[in-house]
Amino acid sequence: MRLVVLLASLVVAPVAWALPTYDEVRADFRPSDTVILSAEGEVLQRLRTDATVRRGQWVPLADVSPALRTALVLSEDKRFFEHSGVDWRAASAAAWGNLWNQRTRGASTLTMQLAGLLDGDWRQGPGGRSVVQKIGQTVAAQVLDRRWRKDQILEAYLNLVPFRGEVVGIDALSRTLFGKAAHGLDDREAAVAAALVRAPNAKPALVAQRACGVLRAMQPATKTAITQPRAAQTDCDALELFTTAAVQRRAFDATEGIAPHFARYALRQQAAKATQAASAGNAAAVGAPAQQALRTTVRAPLQRFAVQSLQQQLRELHGRNVEDGAVLVLDNAAGAVLAWVGSSGTLSQASEVDGVLALRQPGSTLKPFLYAQAIAERRLTAASLVDDSSAQIATSGGLYIPQNYDRQFKGWVSARTALAASLNVPAVRTLVMVTPDAFHRQLGALGLPLRESGDYFGYSLALGSPEVPLLQLTNAFRSLANGGRFSPTTALPPSARPVFTPALDPRAAFIVGDILSDGNARARTFGTDSVLATRFWTAVKTGTSKDMRDNWAVGWSERYTVGVWVGNASGAAMHDVSGTSGAAPVWAAVMGFLHARQPSRAPRAPQGLVQQAVRFGASGPAEPGRRTPPMPLEAARQEWFVQGTQQALFAINYVAASAYSISDSGKNSLKSAEAAPEAARIAMPVQGTIIALDPDIPPQAQRLRLKASDDAGARVAWRMDGKALGRGPLLEWLPWPGRHTLELTDAQGRVLDTVRFEVRGAGVAPGATQAAAQRAR
Repeated sequence: MRLVVLLASLVVAPVAWALPTYDEVRADFRPSDTVILSAEGEVLQRLRTDATVRRGQWVPLADVSPALRTALVLSEDKRFFEHSGVDWRAASAAAWGNLWNQRTRGASTLTMQLAGLLDGDWRQGPGGRSVVQKIGQTVAAQVLDRRWRKDQILEAYLNLVPFRGEVVGIDALSRTLFGKAAHGLDDREAAVAAALVRAPNAKPALVAQRACGVLRAMQPATKTAITQPRAAQTDCDALELFTTAAVQRRAFDATEGIAPHFARYALRQQAAKATQAASAGNAAAVGAPAQQALRTTVRAPLQRFAVQSLQQQLRELHGRNVEDGAVLVLDNAAGAVLAWVGSSGTLSQASEVDGVLALRQPGSTLKPFLYAQAIAERRLTAASLVDDSSAQIATSGGLYIPQNYDRQFKGWVSARTALAASLNVPAVRTLVMVTPDAFHRQLGALGLPLRESGDYFGYSLALGSPEVPLLQLTNAFRSLANGGRFSPTTALPPSARPVFTPALDPRAAFIVGDILSDGNARARTFGTDSVLATRFWTAVKTGTSKDMRDNWAVGWSERYTVGVWVGNASGAAMHDVSGTSGAAPVWAAVMGFLHARQPSRAPRAPQGLVQQAVRFGASGPAEPGRRTPPMPLEAARQEWFVQGTQQALFAINYVAASAYSISDSGKNSLKSAEAAPEAARIAMPVQGTIIALDPDIPPQAQRLRLKASDDAGARVAWRMDGKALGRGPLLEWLPWPGRHTLELTDAQGRVLDTVRFEVRGAGVAPGATQAAAQRAR
C-alpha cells in the first residue's frame, strides 16, 4: 500500500506543482457579463454575453461580507487558518469513522476544494474521487498553501465555487438570490450561501436545515444555554421560508443600465472589428480573449439626458397614442456615437426593439438630399420658383397626386421656401427633374442603401416612402454637416482618423444647410418662433410619414448631428402629432444640452459659391385701374448660388414677359379675359385619366383640380355628367368613384371640349358630395 501511495505521489507531483498563481487565476477570470463603459469610464450597461454560466465580477475579499467569511469557514473548514492546506486531524477522524462505518464530516479543506476548482484532474466525479485524485488533491493543496496567502485562497474560492444551478461565484449568488452586492449579506443570507456550497442543488428544506446549523454556529457565545435552543428554533422556522423564497429568486437581470440597445450594437461592432483583424492576419487579435469591459464613445451625462428628455416628451404626449422613440447623437468630425437611446424603456410595450436600427419611413427628411442634388446638377437654385399647386403626375400605375401636410397650396414659391417649409408638391416636381433612379443613387452614396430601385418607389421617393434606420439617416445628415463628405459611424474609440468619401457637391451641401437654418424661410409652415429655432446656429429638418406613423427631427450644429424618431414600434398611427410637437422638442432639448457652454458658428462658404441680391416678380398680373402694383412673390434678399447660376430677378412668365402687348400705335392693350376663344380646351384632367383616391386621406378632404387651357377666358363654365358644376378657368371638384364625362362650355353654353375619366376608391356619401360641390362653386 505504501508503494502505491509513493508511486501515485510521484505521478501527481508534477501536475500539482503546475498549478497557476493567484495573479494568473484572477487574470483568467471571465464574468458571464460584459460591462459597457462610457468615454469617461463610467458603466453604461452590463450585458450578459455567456449563456452557459452565470458568473459576476471578481469580488476582492475585503468586499465580501464578514458574516459570509465567518459562515464559510465554520461550515467548510474550521481550522482553515491553522493548517497548511490539509487538515490532518479532520482526515484522521474521517478515516477512523470510515473504518467503523460512522457518518462523519468530510476532511476536504477549502484549499483542497480550490485545487479541484483550478485543475479538473482533481475534481470529484459522479462516483467520487479515486485514490490518485485524492492524493493529487492533497499534494496540490499543500502547494497552494505554500504559494498563496490564506486571504488569496479564500478570495479565489468564493469567486470560483459553484453555488446553485448555473450560478458560480459569490457576486452572482448574492445578486441572483438576494438582490444585493456581496458586501451587504447579513447572517441569515450568509448561512444560506454557506449551506449551498456543500449541497448546491439540494431542495430548499435541506438547504434551510443546513443553513440553520451554520447560523447556530455563528450565534454569539454570550447566549445562555437556556435561551439558545428557543432562539435557534425560532430562527430556523423563519429561515426555511426565507430559503425557499431565496432559491427561487432571479434578481440578477441579464442586462441593466441606461444603454441596452447601444451595448448590443457596440459588442457587434467589436466582434466585427475582431473578425476583420483576424482576416487581415493579425495573430494577436485572433488569440485575444473577449473583453469583459468595453470602452465606447458614448458620453454618460449626455446619454442620461437623452433618455430623460425622450421619456419626458412621451409622457407629455400621453393620450395621443404614442409610446416609442429613439435618439442618436453623432460627433461630426469623427462619426463617434455620443448618445444612443433605442427605446422609451418602461413606457414602451416593445422596449426590446431598437428604434435607432429599426426600418421606418423617413417622410420629408429626405428632401434636403433631393434639393441638394438638384442644386448640384444646376436644375434649381435656392431662389428658383417652383409651383406649389395641385399636380397630377402620370405613372405606370395611374396618376400620382401629392398633397401638402396641411392640405393647402402656397402657389409659386422659391426652392428655399419649399424646402424650409417642407412643401410636398414642389419636392415631387423637383424629383421629376432629377428622376427617381438618379435620386436613388444619390441616397446610396450618402449611406442610405434602399431595398428596392428608384423606379419601384417612383415619385413618392421625394416624400420618404422607403424605409431607413435612424442611424443611417442621421449619418447622412452628418454628411451635409461635413460639406457633402461621407464616413461610417463608430461606437468604439477610433484608432485612426475617419476616411471621408465625397458623396455630394460641397456647394450644394452648404446651400441646403443655409436653407435649413433659415427661420424666416420655414415660417410659412412652422411660424417664426417654433421649437426649431435655437439661440445658436443649427440646421434642422422635420418629417412625418404617411398616416402619422413616424415623426422625425434631424439636424446638425457646428460639432454635432442629432436625430430623433417618435412613433410606435407596432406601426400604429399617432393622434395629431406633428414634427414640431413630437420629435422636435427632444431634438431641441438635446441640442441645448450639447451647446450649454459651447458655441456653434455657421459654416464658411466653400469655393465656387457667390452671394447676390435677388428680387422676385409679382404674385399676379397687374389689374386695370389698380393703383398699387401686385405684391412680390417673396421679399428681396441675399441668396447663395453655385457660381454661374446666379441671377437678380426671379418671376413667373406673366411677369417676366408681361401680360401686356405693344400695339403698332405704341399703346398698351391688355388681353381680354372676358371672351372664351373657340380654341379653349380642358388641360386637366386629360382624356382617359384614372384617378385613385388616397385611402389615408379622408375622402372629403381630397379634391381634383379641373383646369382649362391658358387661352380660356374667365366666363367658361364646367359640366360634370351633364350637370352644371361651376364657372372660371380653374375649379376644384370633390371626386366621386365612377366613370365621368367632363365638359367645358363658353358663356352661351356651347361645348368647347369634352374629357372622359374614371375615379377609383372609396368616396363620401352622395349627399356630402353634392353639398361639397355646392361649396366648391
